[in-house]
Amino acid sequence: MELQQLFEQAVINSKMLGDKPSNEVLLQLYSLYKQSTEGDVTDDKAPSNAFDFVGKAKFNAWSELKGKSKEEAMKAYVDLVEKLKG
Repeated sequence: MELQQLFEQAVINSKMLGDKPSNEVLLQLYSLYKQSTEGDVTDDKAPSNAFDFVGKAKFNAWSELKGKSKEEAMKAYVDLVEKLKG
């Protein structure tokens, strides 16, 4: 199966995990998904609302992956979902 198909199946599988992952793992899934589908974060500024903790956490997690190729991010996403399915 090609990487794109594996990734798409992993996205579906991520929504059917038995136990809800921790916030840290959810951020990993989010950032790997964004890097896989959009590439590097294009806006260098985090959300400006001081109380948007979730938005800032998501932005920071995604921006930490800057430079990682879409293919590397897809592979990491697939591997993480497989690990979570355990």
